[in-house]
Amino acid sequence: MKVMIIGAGKMGSWFARELARTNDVAVYDKWYTKKWEIKSFKVFDEISNIKTFKPELLLNAVSLKDTVPAFKEVISFVEKGCIIADIASIKGELKNFYKTCAFDFVSMHPMFGPTFANMGSLKNENVIFIKDSCKDGVMFFKNFFSRYGLKFFEYTFEEHDEMMAYSLTLPFLCSMAFAGSVKKGVVPGTTFGRHLEIARKLLKEDDNLLGEILFNEHSMSKLNLITGRLEYLKHIIMAKDQEELSSFLKRLRENIG
Repeated sequence: MKVMIIGAGKMGSWFARELARTNDVAVYDKWYTKKWEIKSFKVFDEISNIKTFKPELLLNAVSLKDTVPAFKEVISFVEKGCIIADIASIKGELKNFYKTCAFDFVSMHPMFGPTFANMGSLKNENVIFIKDSCKDGVMFFKNFFSRYGLKFFEYTFEEHDEMMAYSLTLPFLCSMAFAGSVKKGVVPGTTFGRHLEIARKLLKEDDNLLGEILFNEHSMSKLNLITGRLEYLKHIIMAKDQEELSSFLKRLRENIG
């Protein structure tokens, strides 16, 4: 298949390299500058080259804030039979965009990345597909991802963003609160070290990506949940209430199975 990728950041570059193994791949990116050393795909610096390439699939891998504007900028350069796709971590306004465009689409979220995942061994990592995505496009990507042993999930646009507030915003907030409370210096303790390593990996992520997750419209409910639990725990500690603490810890153990 002829695949056009717009956006050559960490994930866009990964898709370009991997898809080029079995597809005719080209990359266009005005948002990101790098020297390409891989010769397995074409690199375009002029938007008009997209029309000449005639992609059958257009994969949008730019940052969330640029996703819809990028689609609008390049859409006139692709033919009507082309499937358009995004990998946005938060879907937001994409639902309304797809309603107004005349193209079949695949909206998905590969829940792995260069910071936390081992990109050389992705077995049991996850990919979410939005339920309204076209069957042919979903089948193409499922066949592509199957070589890596990934697990697939399907949600609506709304369910996806609600789930991201739970699965991403919640742990991100906890790690940020921890990172904001530590001081430089060597600290004994395995538990502290493990938490610190998670926080360090999180803070290696791109600021825009972290913003995408935290600015999800469902994030505030998770922040309120965390602050509420902390206030309750603060009350228990101040009162030195062992009975209430044991009751609280029992509920926590039940929560996490």
